[in-house]
Amino acid sequence: MSQSPQSPPFLSLFRSERFPAIVLLVAAAAGLAVANSPAGPAVDDFINVYIGIPEFFELSVSHWIKDGLLALFFFVVAVELQFELTSGQLNSAKKALQPAIAAAGGVIVPIVIYLVIAHGSDAVNGWPIPTATDIAFALGVLAVFGKGLPSALRVFLLALAILDDIVGIIFIAVLFTSDVNYGMLLGAAGLVVLFGILSRRVDTRARIPITIALIVIGVVTWALVYKSGVHATIAGVALGLAMSQQPALHARHVLEPWVNGLVLPVFAFSAALVVIPQVSAGELSPAFWGVLVALPVGKIIGISIFGWISLRVGRREGPPALTFTDLLAAGSLGGIGFTVSLLLSELAFAEHPEIRDQATLGVLAGSMVSLVLAGVLVSWRAWHYRRLEQKTPATTA
Repeated sequence: MSQSPQSPPFLSLFRSERFPAIVLLVAAAAGLAVANSPAGPAVDDFINVYIGIPEFFELSVSHWIKDGLLALFFFVVAVELQFELTSGQLNSAKKALQPAIAAAGGVIVPIVIYLVIAHGSDAVNGWPIPTATDIAFALGVLAVFGKGLPSALRVFLLALAILDDIVGIIFIAVLFTSDVNYGMLLGAAGLVVLFGILSRRVDTRARIPITIALIVIGVVTWALVYKSGVHATIAGVALGLAMSQQPALHARHVLEPWVNGLVLPVFAFSAALVVIPQVSAGELSPAFWGVLVALPVGKIIGISIFGWISLRVGRREGPPALTFTDLLAAGSLGGIGFTVSLLLSELAFAEHPEIRDQATLGVLAGSMVSLVLAGVLVSWRAWHYRRLEQKTPATTA
């Protein structure tokens, strides 16, 4: 992706891989600390205040964040997905096969573990939560601890995380949609088509009015999708996939620092506003234990074993194949669920706030376990490859 050389330093900082991951972690920690401080009730009251046009379009601050702001994040994800499917690492079945098999394991095994733990309880509906991988965190850990790792591992992880995003998007669209207003949805679909057509004329003399029109169409599309009963973030996905690639990449470049520096930290802060229950370990919900175990354990088992199977299916083009220990490192990175997992916990237990809060704690705790484990495994593999390069510099890829 090209970057503008004239970007202010602070924007470049939020386009980096390390800094946004740190900001996300700080925001989540701040949310958890605030929720368990004397200021907690006041902040909780604030995020439940309704803002908008009464009796027409009015949402709570919390919903504006997770339905509105987060749509920008999904737009950026969709642009990345469009690029990888057409011009990047997933633009052929042969390239996509191995990360797709590993991604399948990284979805199936966590679901099985979660269902085993939550079976027979009212937390069973949370099974989609541990299926997500937070690409910002995963690449941030790679940037901090992975100096010397082969490019094949980063490419593999990027493809894996993008495929995980596809699964998360499907879950949001299919599982958390009810009472669909097909008229509204049809109107949104028509606007998405118009958005795609207009985006192909951005480079003409009418660039400024077309850009304004695209913004207006995007906002109206989002509102129609929300009113249709489909989760509003799907509007961001549809618009990102429909937009012409070059304008889409430019829009992603412009939005990326704001998504990394504002949208995701605000969402992480609000999602982590959870009061830690004053109960014994035995009294915690299966939702907590299911997510806590399924994220780090399920991901590392699923990705490494299914990834190993994928290596037997066929060799990747380009760099040498990854080893099983490389796949263990990738699996530990995959267990950092965070952003999409937090959203899935909000959606899965929207009617059961006490279970939702414990699932959220499970996401934070499970992601932290995975983060620490990933730091150790990635550092170990990076040290191994640096030592290998020192021994055989002329033959190392």
